[in-house]
Amino acid sequence: MSGGKETPRQKMIGMMYLVLTALLALNVSKEILNAFVIIEEGLNTTNVNFDDKNGILYSKFDKAMADNKVKTAPWHKKAQDAKKMSKELCGYIDEIKSEMYQRIQKLEKTVADTFQLKNLDSKDENNIPTEILIGAGAEPENPTGKAKDLKEKIEKFKKEMTALVPEKERSVLKLGLSTEEMYSIGDEKMVSWASNMFAHQPAAAVFSVLAKLKNDVKNAESDVVSILLKSITADDFSFDQVVAKVVAPTSYIVAGEEYTADIFVAAYSSTQDPQILIGAVDTTDKKNPKIVGTGTPVPVAAGLGKYTTRTSAEGLQEFSGIINVKAPDGSYKGYPFKGDYIVARPSMAVSPTKMNVFYIGVENPVDISVAGVAPADVVATVSGAGGSIQNKGQGHYIVKVTSGNECSVNVSAKNAKAGTSKSMGAMKFRVKKVPSPQASYAGVTGDGKVSKGELLNAGGVIPKLEDFVFDLKFPVISWNMSVFVNGVYADYTAQGASATGQMKDILAKVKPGQKVLIEEVKVQAPDGVRKIVGCVLKIK
Repeated sequence: MSGGKETPRQKMIGMMYLVLTALLALNVSKEILNAFVIIEEGLNTTNVNFDDKNGILYSKFDKAMADNKVKTAPWHKKAQDAKKMSKELCGYIDEIKSEMYQRIQKLEKTVADTFQLKNLDSKDENNIPTEILIGAGAEPENPTGKAKDLKEKIEKFKKEMTALVPEKERSVLKLGLSTEEMYSIGDEKMVSWASNMFAHQPAAAVFSVLAKLKNDVKNAESDVVSILLKSITADDFSFDQVVAKVVAPTSYIVAGEEYTADIFVAAYSSTQDPQILIGAVDTTDKKNPKIVGTGTPVPVAAGLGKYTTRTSAEGLQEFSGIINVKAPDGSYKGYPFKGDYIVARPSMAVSPTKMNVFYIGVENPVDISVAGVAPADVVATVSGAGGSIQNKGQGHYIVKVTSGNECSVNVSAKNAKAGTSKSMGAMKFRVKKVPSPQASYAGVTGDGKVSKGELLNAGGVIPKLEDFVFDLKFPVISWNMSVFVNGVYADYTAQGASATGQMKDILAKVKPGQKVLIEEVKVQAPDGVRKIVGCVLKIK
C-alpha cells in the first residue's frame, strides 16, 4: 500500500491502519471503526493537497510551453498522459466506493458519489464489500469481483507510468502500489493482495484502503510529473548570468560608411569557468574543433575570459581561438571564435567606466578626454533619455538618465583664445533598467538545500544582485512563503524583509526532504517597485 515517497503523516496513517486491522481481527469494539473514519478523512485531505501540489507542477509545464513550445511539447504530452492515467484510476476507485455506499446505505448514485464514511450507519458491514470486491461465492485467493480488475488496473498504471520517464530515471523511480502477496495478521500466513485488503473486512476499513490507494496513485503521479518537468532542461548547459551584448564587425567607421552590429543576449556560468585558448583552430572535424598546438590560455574569472594584448602596429589586427565548455554529461564541447580590432592614433575618446550602458536611477561614471585639449576646456552634454551630466573635474563625469532606450554623449572643445567651440563627435549609449536581484533566504539563491537550523536562524529575505557593476540596495516591501507541513498546505505573507511569527512557527515544524517556497517577492528598485524571482529551499 505504501507509495514511493511517503511523508511522515502518510507513514503514520499507514501504521495506524495496520494496528487497527489487527485489532479488528480480535473483534475490538466499534470505537476502532470510528478510528478508521479519522484515517479515511485524513487520507482524503492528503489527496486534496496532492491535487494542489500536482496543479502547481502542471502550471509550471504550461509556463514552459509558453516559453519554449518546441522543446517542452514532448514532455508536456507525457505529463498530460500521466494526469489522464491517474484520473482514470482514481475514478475507478471512486466508482467502487460509490457502489458500496449505494448498497450498504441504500442510496441513489448521485448521493452515493459524495457520501462520507462518517455518516455510514453500518460501518462494520463486511458482506457487501466482500461481494463487490472479492465476488459473490468467490474464494479470496481467486477473486472474481472488482478487486481483480483493480489489481490489473494498478499493475497497468505502474507499467505505463514507468514507461513515461527517461530510462536513466527508472532505476530511482519508486511508485509503490504493491499488489504482491502480503502477510495477513488475522490468518497468520501469506495471502493474496485482494484477500488481505478486502476479504471479510468491515466497510470502514475498506473505505480507508481505497482512500490510501488513491493517495498512492496521486503520489506516483507527482513523482512522474516532477521527473518529466526536470527532463525539459536535463541536457541544457547550466548558466546563472545573462547579459546583453553588441558585436560588430568593426568599431572603427569612416564617415559616410554604414555601421552594422549583432545585438543579442549572452549567458554564462559564474561558478564553472571554461577553458579559453588563443591560437589557430583546426575545424576539419566540425563537431570537435581543436586548437592547433597548445595555444595561449586566457585568464578566466567568474565565467568571463579577459583577453589582453599590447598593441604596437596600426591597422587591422586579427586573432582566433577556442572556448572549451563542460557539458552536462561531463565532456567538453569546443566553440571556435574569431575577432579583430583596429589600432589607430588617438583623437577624441569617450571611455565609459562601466561598459557602454547607462542605468536608470543611478549615477553612471564616465571618463571623457580629447587629445590635445585640457580637461577644463572639454564640454560634454547628454541628449535623449531625459539625461543630465555633471562635471566632477579632471575628465570625470556623472551621467543620470530617467527614461528611454538610448542617449548620446556629445563632446566639444573650447578655444578660449578664439572664443569658439568645435564639436569633437558624439557617442551613443544604451539606456537600461537596473537588473532585478534574486531573493535569497538562509543563504540560498534559486534552488538549494538548507539545514533546519540555518532556516530558523535566517532573519528573512535578502535581495542579491551579484556581479553587477553597482553596489545597490533593494529594500524588501513584501513576500510570500508556502510549505506543506504534516500534509497541510501553509501560505503566509510578510511585510518587509523579516519573517513573521507565523512563518517562524511553521518553519519549526518542517521535516527533512520538505520544500519551502519563497515567492511573490516585491522590492523597491531605483526605478520603482519590482517583483523578483524567489527561491526554493529543501530541508536537509
